[in-house]
Amino acid sequence: QVQLVESGGGLVQAGGSVRLSCAASGRTFSSYTMGWFRQAPGKEREFVATISWSGRSIYYADSMKGRFTISRANAPNTVFLQMNSLKPEDTAVYYCAADNRQPVFSGKSYYTDENEYDYWGQGTQVTVSS
Repeated sequence: QVQLVESGGGLVQAGGSVRLSCAASGRTFSSYTMGWFRQAPGKEREFVATISWSGRSIYYADSMKGRFTISRANAPNTVFLQMNSLKPEDTAVYYCAADNRQPVFSGKSYYTDENEYDYWGQGTQVTVSS
């Protein structure tokens, strides 16, 4: 129904920037809630950012505020994560996620739990050297 493919990861120095992309294919992508998660070695997957179907509702995890920016385009169907001022603790596999539901229709402000997303990409590695 929908496929997500992340790209743009790699090795960067502390203080540098990386822009991740998530290419989506499938029907009704423009109406999907999108999110980014990350998983560092030995740690649980954690929420990074989410963006609504309209692109007008955005929320970031506290540790990402001021440094990361999530955005989306419907033609072509792509979600981005601009990461600036990177720190070694940002090293992780970054995953793109999608759900065909919208938080407002579920009585919520936004989705921050991985279990709230039905579709996932394969992940892209971001390594930040100190």
